[in-house]
Amino acid sequence: MLLAIGRWRLFGFDTMERVGAVSYDSATALIVVDVQNDFADPKGSLYVNSGEEVVPVINAEIEAAKADGGHIFYTADWHPESTPHFQTDGGIWPVHCVGDTWGAEFHPDLVVDGPVIRKGTNGEDGYSGFTMQNPETMETIPTRLAELLRDRRIERIVVVGLATDYCVKATALDGKTAGFNVALMTDAVRSVDLTPGDGQRALADVEAAGVVLV
Repeated sequence: MLLAIGRWRLFGFDTMERVGAVSYDSATALIVVDVQNDFADPKGSLYVNSGEEVVPVINAEIEAAKADGGHIFYTADWHPESTPHFQTDGGIWPVHCVGDTWGAEFHPDLVVDGPVIRKGTNGEDGYSGFTMQNPETMETIPTRLAELLRDRRIERIVVVGLATDYCVKATALDGKTAGFNVALMTDAVRSVDLTPGDGQRALADVEAAGVVLV
């Protein structure tokens, strides 16, 4: 949904200059979540329905962020061949985004121009761009994302990518917990929907937590 300009100001965002879009500045970062072949290509092992459709939308946001002095960060699943995250080792997901494979590469049409935060590299559950979790001990492990954002004095983040009901949701919620003002662009995400309606419920959950939907 499109929110009034005044509400953006309440959440620390500047006046929108383009309809349906955030106005970027040096304190705002676009977080591009997991737009990788295994999620965004129909041949991918964990293809998100219509996942490839987010690529041109995200590319336009990347261009806007760069033009207005904003920052761009990317997250990427980067799993070992064997991990409790996968069905083959007792987890819930098919093998996906194994490091240095086609499936782990970013979609070829995605503009990649910024730091990449890899998650799940040691077999962790890597849903959020901010944190990972050891699937056996349940220990929470931070990624470098929050540190990189704070080093650049980022105050606001805009979350886009795949998939709404997992990594996008987790990244948006963790961003709020870390103290950032967070917006999520609903036309730049798609859902897995293992259970019908998961994507819409994820949007409701993040909005209830104070994330602005646009």
